Amino acid sequence: MTKRRGERPPAPETLPAPVVDAHTHLDACGATTPDDVKAIVDRAALAGVDRVITVADDLDSARWAAEAATWDDRVFAAVALHPTRTSTFGQAEQDVLAALAEHPRVVAIGETGLDYYWDYAPRSAQHEAFRWHIDLAKRVGKALMIHDRDAHDDILKVLDAEGAPDTVVFHCFSGDLSFARACVERGFVLSFAGTTTFRNAHALREAARWAPEDHVLVETDAPFLTPHPYRGRPNEPYCVNYTLRDLATLRDADVGELAAKITRNAERVFRLSDVAES
Repeated sequence: MTKRRGERPPAPETLPAPVVDAHTHLDACGATTPDDVKAIVDRAALAGVDRVITVADDLDSARWAAEAATWDDRVFAAVALHPTRTSTFGQAEQDVLAALAEHPRVVAIGETGLDYYWDYAPRSAQHEAFRWHIDLAKRVGKALMIHDRDAHDDILKVLDAEGAPDTVVFHCFSGDLSFARACVERGFVLSFAGTTTFRNAHALREAARWAPEDHVLVETDAPFLTPHPYRGRPNEPYCVNYTLRDLATLRDADVGELAAKITRNAERVFRLSDVAES
């Protein structure tokens, strides 16, 4: 049987309650125009995913995300310089991001953090940029969205040393139960992506099963990390439906109740009602 690696997964049955995709990359999914964005979020809405947060990883992406969030009321944005892109991070880059962070439809500063898997940027540069983004999140009063790859201990050390913002989200949470406990003890939120559905991700699934429901979000990180059983195929926000259903099974929870709870979490974390009223 062909794996159909180039095809998007089939449209799932609509969720019994809507949920928010807390982290996606609409530009990397191929969107460039308002019509492109509408088509993606329309597909998401049919699956019960009624809002998405499109996340930047460089300056061009940050500018685009902030603009795209004005094209459709179902789209919000997060802006930052990805840690792997911090080799050059000076006043010019900081000025652009600081201005974008004030945009009313930018609901988070991210994704920022540390990435020890790739060597595209020196660790010293990553740490400096991470500290700057932490300060920016505190200055604008918005959530900090963490990218953490192979850097669990140092992420916590930096957050502890700098003083974490009021709201911290670990995007695509990748830690084990012990790390999940350390994050939750600090009040941080864990956002689970398609990796949580991978059957060989035993430690991650244990953490997802344990995580207190007030500290849980779901995301796609589309077009990456497509959930089981469609791993390797293109991901889109509608596929958070699959992750949510798998998470409900893992946690022995009702799908609709879990979706409703996670939506309330997203509304609280990203202050989405404040955006709607602005």
